[in-house]
Parts: sequence; C-alpha cells; structure tokens
Amino acid sequence: MNSIPKNKPCPHCGRYKNRAATVDAVIIKGDKVLLIKRGSEPFRNYWGLPGGYVDWDETLEDAVKREVKEEVGATVISLKQMGIYSDPKRHPQQTIDVSYEVDIEGEIKAGDDAKEYKWFDLKELPQLAFDHRQIIEDYLKMR
Repeated sequence: MNSIPKNKPCPHCGRYKNRAATVDAVIIKGDKVLLIKRGSEPFRNYWGLPGGYVDWDETLEDAVKREVKEEVGATVISLKQMGIYSDPKRHPQQTIDVSYEVDIEGEIKAGDDAKEYKWFDLKELPQLAFDHRQIIEDYLKMR
C-alpha cells in the first residue's frame, strides 16, 4: 500500500492511504510514571507509555481501556484526555496519537507486547519510544 499516491484510493481495496489513530495512557502514582518495555517494533526494547492502535468500531476511550488491560493487566477507573500528537515524524507509520491521563486499579503485570513494566521517577526517565517524553513533559506542565 506504500506505492499508492497521496489522496488516491488503492486500486485493489478502494481504501485511501490515511493516517491511523493511536492512544497512550499516562499513569502516575506519586512522582512516578508507569512505563512498559516494548516487545515489538517500532522501538523494540525501548520504554514507553502503555498504548496502541484504535481498533475498527472502537472509541478512543475504549481503546485506552483495552490497551491498558492488555499491556499492564490493570483496569482503567477514570481517564481524561490530555493532548493530540500529530507530527508525522512521531511514528514510522505517521500515526496520530491521543494521550490520556489514566487512573487504574488491580494487579499490574506485563502482557501483550509489553516485555516488562516499571515505575520510573518523573525526573529520571530512560530513553523513550516515539514522542512519549514530550507527552510526559506536557502532563507535568498541566499538573
């Protein structure tokens, strides 16, 4: 599908080459943020926020709840939209991301494409995937 000219439908399926939507969850406890170590590309083995693609027939909010459950095993009990990140350079597939501040409950365990999880001090973050450092910095400005 990469060879489809911009703003032209695919001659096989009729779909246009559009940018997909993703969601990310900023989960804070005290002065720590919950990050996952990514198990797949892009940014395999980098730390990042729990999140992923929005499925067909799924709301952004339902996608956040599903991704948090899949990646860290917790249940979302509240969420608040924080920002939209649309720089085409943020992701190799030029996804548009909507980030959420999320409160969770339940036991945390790594799952899905998350190899592991860890609570990081907000002032001592590792190298992060995508534009997740910017998302966390924006969260701190809103605090």
